[in-house]
Amino acid sequence: TAIRQRLRGLASRHDLSTVIACAFDHRTRILPFIYADLRMIPAGVRAIGSALADSGFGKTRIVLQQWNRNFRPSQMRLDGRIPDLFLVSSMHLHSAECDRLIQDANRIDPAQRPLIIAGGPRIIYEPWQVFSSDANHPWGADVAVTGEEYVLLHLLEVLLSMRARNETLRAAFVRARQAGALDEIPGLVYSRSATPDGPCEELVDTGIQRLLGDLDELPYPVLGYQLMEPPSAAATLGPHALPAHRVRKHCTVSSIVLTTGCKFRCSYCPIPAYNQRQHRAKSGERVADEMQQIAETYGIANFFGTDDNFFNDTKRTLDIAEALARRVNTRQRPYCKIRWATEATIHDTLRLQEHLPVIRQSGLMALWLGVEDLTGKLVKKGQDENKTIRAFRLLREHGIYPVPMMMHYDAQPLVTWKSNQGLLNQLGTLRKAGALYTQVLMLTPSPGSKWYEDTYTSGLAIAEVNGAAVEPHIVDGNYVVASKHPRPWLKQLNLLAGYTYFFNPLRLAFALVRSKSAIHWADLETRPPEDVARYSVWQRIRRRLYLKARAHVIDAGVQLFGMYGLMHTYRRTLGWSWRLLRGG
Repeated sequence: TAIRQRLRGLASRHDLSTVIACAFDHRTRILPFIYADLRMIPAGVRAIGSALADSGFGKTRIVLQQWNRNFRPSQMRLDGRIPDLFLVSSMHLHSAECDRLIQDANRIDPAQRPLIIAGGPRIIYEPWQVFSSDANHPWGADVAVTGEEYVLLHLLEVLLSMRARNETLRAAFVRARQAGALDEIPGLVYSRSATPDGPCEELVDTGIQRLLGDLDELPYPVLGYQLMEPPSAAATLGPHALPAHRVRKHCTVSSIVLTTGCKFRCSYCPIPAYNQRQHRAKSGERVADEMQQIAETYGIANFFGTDDNFFNDTKRTLDIAEALARRVNTRQRPYCKIRWATEATIHDTLRLQEHLPVIRQSGLMALWLGVEDLTGKLVKKGQDENKTIRAFRLLREHGIYPVPMMMHYDAQPLVTWKSNQGLLNQLGTLRKAGALYTQVLMLTPSPGSKWYEDTYTSGLAIAEVNGAAVEPHIVDGNYVVASKHPRPWLKQLNLLAGYTYFFNPLRLAFALVRSKSAIHWADLETRPPEDVARYSVWQRIRRRLYLKARAHVIDAGVQLFGMYGLMHTYRRTLGWSWRLLRGG
């Protein structure tokens, strides 16, 4: 908070403009992410934009490659000039587009080039990837931020404190780097070379970021939405950001930070290391205020919590749930319309079962559950078949849709006859327990996890198949890229078989007759009482019939959506199955 206050004073003396780009590879558009990838603005770039806007940097634009796939940094102009700052955020699977954006920005004349900063999940764990040491093709970011908003704002405070009149921000950065002024900012990685624009010869890591303890100090996310670049096929920026009344047209679900951290220490997961074994959360009143602001300003009433495990801490969970429930129970807008979902574990769902009524009253509609494997042979997080079915039953009794997240692995067969170890057996059990949707991913190397190094030293990771290298855009769990199975192509086909078993025309037909979405409170009237009181008898009957029908056909709608996504999944992953078969 103090840094943002100081930056407001500095920003008033520096007329700076900023462009933030979210790298996105459209080849990743398959199940289970095919809708959310375009309809939910990533929390990371929005958070950075909100922090800059709150700190006085009003000339900021956020460009999503999801919406602007032809965007070229070398052609960008904001407020009639080349921006002073160019920020790129990327996940590992979008590495190719991230590198392309940075390389294109490097084509700008060095005298006018913006300060290039890389960040995001990819950079947190592998910052060296955005620095080239190729003398024939020198390119790269000027600095990589391996931390959160706090680290970037600290960096800007140092640079603006040193910047001379009419000096570019990049020139100020070079001076600060040479003077060692960046070394006291934990969470940075920057390069050193013989010449300012030469290849990278050395990388300097200033250490692990210091985490922000109180998440209520973060800027309000409502600020970030006003900075979005409108969807376009152009390579340049538009004259204005996306108007507030058009945001909902392109973003139907808002990501929202509720808590961070998880108590479990799964060897394949990078979450514990990133959060430094800490669990942080916003206060309930702060969460309610954020949802209210976004709903009132942009009309977005659907939210997805970016939690690692929302039920991790009982006290913090109930603080958020009770604060939201108090406002929802007023039946006033916008709270009567707010619906949200998030992630948790089977173990913690059962632990908080007595609190599920108030959690449902808060507006929670669906819970993504890390089931992984019903038998617990892959990973044990307090789950087994009986506990999972019990958790699903409890959630459905309280009007919450359970969504299982499954993980396929080498030792798991497709079907078993005398046990529930098979992938299809487990999916069938979960469907009977009330799952409307599911995701099935293959165990995949994840940077930052305990298991990551061993996947390469043990020979589990695949470097290339039949002459085709394992590119970053397929390292997302949907492709078999780490396996010791003698026939890895079967594992790839198993993933497709699992989705086909769960989403198919036969299930669609059954969903129309015996819907899994017809659960308690699914057809609850949420409009304010004063609105309902004005209805005629016929309007009330028609409204009630509509709500009943809507609750009944949701399952069928999910089946249709799943089959649509499955067509894209087949189209993109069958070729990899063939390569695995040809490659032996």
